[in-house]
Amino acid sequence: MSESDDLHATAMAATLREHHGLDPIHLDLCDFPRESASFRLDRLGTARSVSHRIGLDDMRSVWWRRPRPTRVPTGVHPSDNTFRQAQCDAFVQGLLWSIPARWINDPSADRIATRKIVQLETALRAGFAVPETLITNDPDEARSFVESRPSSVVYTCPGASCAGISPTRIVSKTDFATLAAIRSAPTTFQDHIDGAYDFRVVWVDGVEWTVRTESHPDLDHADPRLEASVGHLPAGVSKSLATLMGALGLSFGVIELRLARDGEYYFLEVDPRGEFAHLEIETGLPIVRSLANLLVNGDGTVTGY
Repeated sequence: MSESDDLHATAMAATLREHHGLDPIHLDLCDFPRESASFRLDRLGTARSVSHRIGLDDMRSVWWRRPRPTRVPTGVHPSDNTFRQAQCDAFVQGLLWSIPARWINDPSADRIATRKIVQLETALRAGFAVPETLITNDPDEARSFVESRPSSVVYTCPGASCAGISPTRIVSKTDFATLAAIRSAPTTFQDHIDGAYDFRVVWVDGVEWTVRTESHPDLDHADPRLEASVGHLPAGVSKSLATLMGALGLSFGVIELRLARDGEYYFLEVDPRGEFAHLEIETGLPIVRSLANLLVNGDGTVTGY
């Protein structure tokens, strides 16, 4: 379930065909209601259909990759648009979520786990070190927090934007003049951790694919100038990671950790719909095959690794 032009979904489809002999169904939910769909229940059971696609009722596994909401055309009466959108979303979600398949990730767990506050609280209980944090829409409290911290503070939105991007920046003196804007946009303020290395861990139901890069001062984790290499985590960090993902109910996610210069591993975030293709390209780790194995066999292990 993803955008029709999603490169990760395309790579997964190719891997399923090549290594498992399967032809997956790729659904982009924003195609509805332009495409027709139906759900029928009778004494013989249930039947689902979405346009011309065959085999919906036989799906054994679903990658809830990056689904978009349905796209309802604007009607003559604007007051009807919200109602029609809600009806379409409820229908399509019910149609799909009722399928007794293996979901990666379960849509309800996926939705809850994207909330920054849930992540931070769960990571702390799992044994991770977490940067001291304030999330607020109170400008005075934000200013007080920033001024009270002994070193730099970074800020970001507590949830991803419509584009899926929520950049992180260091708070500067000029930002104080615009703090009033957070009244309608709650913002995360967090101690900036002076790091030696950053780790991105692609979690595939207990299998850790870990990539290490040097920490970059401008906070740009995607900086192409940073050399990526295969990394390894201490046993204690791996244990906390397993506890975290189990508590969040996630079988897949991309986790960002930072190794501080004092040797402590800090949890930064987990993205249940995270990007990882570039990590595979840079390191050669068989991440797509691992996730494909999980979808097909329920085990993300890749022989030889």
